[in-house]
Formats: sequence, C-alpha cells, structure tokens
Amino acid sequence: MVRWWNGIGWSDVATPAGPGVTTGTGEQTLRPPRPVWQPAGPAATRSRVPWVVGAVVAAVVVLVVGVVLGTSGGRTGDPGPTGVAGPTATGPTFAPGTVQIVDNQAGIAYPFLGDGWYQYVLSPPLETTSVAGQYFVTQDTVPDGGEFIAQITSGPVAEGYGWTGPGSAQATVDTLTESVRANYYPGPNEAEVLRDEAVTVDGAPGWIREFVLSWDNPGYDATGERAALLVVDTGRSAPALLYLSIPNTHAELYGVIDRVVEAVDVL
Repeated sequence: MVRWWNGIGWSDVATPAGPGVTTGTGEQTLRPPRPVWQPAGPAATRSRVPWVVGAVVAAVVVLVVGVVLGTSGGRTGDPGPTGVAGPTATGPTFAPGTVQIVDNQAGIAYPFLGDGWYQYVLSPPLETTSVAGQYFVTQDTVPDGGEFIAQITSGPVAEGYGWTGPGSAQATVDTLTESVRANYYPGPNEAEVLRDEAVTVDGAPGWIREFVLSWDNPGYDATGERAALLVVDTGRSAPALLYLSIPNTHAELYGVIDRVVEAVDVL
C-alpha cells in the first residue's frame, strides 16, 4: 500500500502500489526557495519552471487533480492528438478516454489535448495556490537550470495579484502578466499584445490577454513564445487563472490556445 506525493503533501488515503510502481520513503532533498517576484526593478532571468529546479522526489508523483473519463461538462468532442515533437516529459499522463481536465480547486474544466501531453505534477507556480493541467518538455536543459516547457495549467489566483472582487479581472491580468514575464522567461524580453479584452466564459465574466514574447538569449532553443492569461470570475473568493504557453519551437501548436479557451467550462 502506498500514499501519493503531489509535490506539496501526501494523499489522505493509501492504495495498492500496482505493477511497475517504484516506492520510496518521501522527499529526500529540499526544493530551492521559490522565487519572489518584485513589481519594480529589472526582471529576473529564469527558466519556465523555477519552482521545481533541482528537486528530487523519491516518492511516486501522481494525480494532482481529478480528471473525467469519457465526457464531462458541456463540451464532449474528442480533442485528438496534437503531434508534439521534441523532448518528452517523464511522468504520468491521463487515463485512456480522458477528454477534459477538471480543476475543482479553481472551479473550471477544459480540454485534455491528447497524446504527447502529460499530466502536470510540478509544484504550483507563484501566481496560484494550487495547480492542475498538462504540459510537455520542449528543451531538457536551459542555461539557468531546469527545463523549458509548453503548458496549459490552471489554479485559483493567489493573494496579492490585484483581485478585489467582481470587476477587477483586468487589473489582475495586468499584475499576473508582469509576474510571469519576470519569473518564467529569459530577460530582457519584449511583448506584443494580440488581444486584451473582456470575455464571457461559460456565462461567467473574465478577462483574457494573449501576447507574443520574444528574446535573444544564447542557450535557449526558443526565441519566443505565444502565451495567454485568462482570469475567470467563478463566484468564488479567488478567480480562476488559465495559463497557456507554447514556445515558438512548436509554433504549429499555437492554435490549441484558442481551442482550449473556447471550450472552458465553469464548474
């Protein structure tokens, strides 16, 4: 019987280990301190996953969020494979038949993109209090350590990012944009905004900002990325953040951003 480590704590229940499962006694090394974003001053040069660089987890890392098998929510189409290329992530993926990722903490659900995407089991980013979603590795090692990834993740927005209640989604997106640019991308970088507007997500008010980042830093396969931040007022104390990012090494996948955003359900 084993308990599962999700990067933050242990599961409340024990389950049979099953075939092929390697077990350990827990987390054997400490994670490096999480970066602290400062709204003023020069942006820090960081990899896309600074919150887990150097961490070694001896326990099995498994499901962080619930997934729906078959159909769930208001949209039930088969997302189909995305044909991703490049380095592959090592870690769990979703069960066969999964078509939707359900983030009960954030209060939203959105499509699982299929083969080549892995279940996101890394620690939560600074901007959310928990994390759910999917990702794959696009570069195994970057100059400042860690990996570079494509990701579609979600979570409740943490305190201190501009949320003061209904009507503050745009201000929240403003602050979140500064934070992700400073913490997860090589600097300096430039941003071209593609859209910045109020949206209605499954009947709920929200704000989306989609932009293209560019940089010129040696040691990175990507020289830019298309990203989108969608904040949704789900009626809870904290809004949901959906963070979508595709490096330009995989520009053929830019279309999944609109595809996922258009299919978000509010729980």
